[in-house]
This record gives sequence, structure tokens and C-alpha cells, in this order.
Amino acid sequence: MPSRNSLKSRSTEPSSPERAWQYALRLLAARDYTSARLRKKLRDRLFSDADADAAIARLEAEQWLNDRRFAERFAESALAAGRFFGPRLRVELRRRGVPTELVDEVLGHALAEYDEGEELRVILDRRFPEFDATAAGDREKRRVVGFLQRRGFGLAAIFKAIKA
Repeated sequence: MPSRNSLKSRSTEPSSPERAWQYALRLLAARDYTSARLRKKLRDRLFSDADADAAIARLEAEQWLNDRRFAERFAESALAAGRFFGPRLRVELRRRGVPTELVDEVLGHALAEYDEGEELRVILDRRFPEFDATAAGDREKRRVVGFLQRRGFGLAAIFKAIKA
């Protein structure tokens, strides 16, 4: 069985900044990436570090790649869809390669526009329309609380929303 690295590069051409740039541009045409994530994908594709760095610098100079734009779009999308909130959103941004200082700045702006209690109520109504905390059993309550905690909501806010 061939090794994993032997399957990565389909081209027999040597690594070059131009080829790395073209490959990265094809990736960016499909979806946004952070520079760290894109650098990893280029290295996984067996481009040299120098070629990957040159391609990323060119993409940033041409405004094809922008970590701030990625972080803002990701945070807005995650908050609007109710996928992540608070600490979980912070973890997801860091996992995608957004620098810590940029995460702090973007979340400071994004979370200021959202009310945690209101977001909780919206998610509860959408995901658990029949849920009634007074009539629900312990297992059902744990399931709902666990779901909301995995989204990043605080336990105090969850209990407050459930009781309301």
C-alpha cells in the first residue's frame, strides 16, 4: 500500500511559488481559509515552506486571503445560525487557525450585538419546541442542557432560559 504522503501530490512538477499560489487560489475559490489553515494544506500537498509562505504572502497582498475577514464571517455565521456561542465560538475560531488576539477582537464586537438570553430562547424554541421544564424528566432536561452547553452557552443562562 502506498504511503499517505505519496498520494498527496499528483503532479510530477517541482514545487514552486506559482504552483502553490495556483493551488491555494483554487482552494479559496471554494471557501475561505485562514492563513494558518491554508499553509497547512499547502504543506500537506508537499509544497516547500518557502513556496507556501510566498504564495500566502501574495494572496494576502492581493486580498484573496484575510484572517480578519474569515473570523468576522465565521463568527457572524455561527452566531446567526446558533451553532456556537461564547467560549465554544472562541475555541472553534482558534481551531481554524485564527490568531488569539484577533479572536478576542472579533468576538468582542460580534458578541456585543447578541444577547445570550435571547439567543438561548430562539434556539430552545427552534430545536425543542415542545420542551417544558416543569413537565420534563431529568433525562430530557440533561439532554437539553447538554445540547446548549455544547453550543457554548453558560450554565446560569441556560437555567434562566429554561425556567422562563
